[in-house]
Amino acid sequence: MKDTFKHKGLRKKMVEELSRKGIKSSRVLNAIIKIPRHLFIDKEFESHAYIDKAFPIGSNQTISQPYTVAFQTCLLNIKKDDKVLEIGTGSGYQTAILVFLGAKVFTIERQHHLYRKVLKKLTKLGYNPELIKYGDGYLGIKEKSPFDKILVTAGAIEIPKSLLLQLKVGGEMIIPVGKVIQKMTHITRKSENKFDKKTFGDFNFVPMLKDKN
Repeated sequence: MKDTFKHKGLRKKMVEELSRKGIKSSRVLNAIIKIPRHLFIDKEFESHAYIDKAFPIGSNQTISQPYTVAFQTCLLNIKKDDKVLEIGTGSGYQTAILVFLGAKVFTIERQHHLYRKVLKKLTKLGYNPELIKYGDGYLGIKEKSPFDKILVTAGAIEIPKSLLLQLKVGGEMIIPVGKVIQKMTHITRKSENKFDKKTFGDFNFVPMLKDKN
């Protein structure tokens, strides 16, 4: 697939829609206008790429709604060279956004089919994270911790303690928490044992699953 003038025009319209919905970060909007979302879904579904909705990508997973990607990314306030752990690589689209923003990204995917697919995709498109790992997102990537930021792209019933412990003091995590509808939750690690928590609206994510095998 190529990135045509038509695709770029559709991205511009999508960014205008996201802006109307309250996304204010010029850096995040610029990343979305520059990164071809249609390259992260199968070619036969290309017409769905620039509609503001989630879309299935196989293995009971989805590419997140563009508004959700933008909202989570804005909350995380990515700075250049931030060391970021992403839980749920999925299509690789959110990974590409984080890399584009200058983060050093460590990402983990539990679905082996998606892991193999995204490994090739991100390399081919030139959005290269520090590490793409096949494994259980609940466990994080302890050997690469601590992280400045953690982004969870699936709905968790509870906040995994293992992920909290992989945040550096002063670090931030964005995680959707809840069974059917999730509250977008922002956590800041204030000290070794103190975490501040705020919530930002209701969202609907695929569930975060335990145990990759």
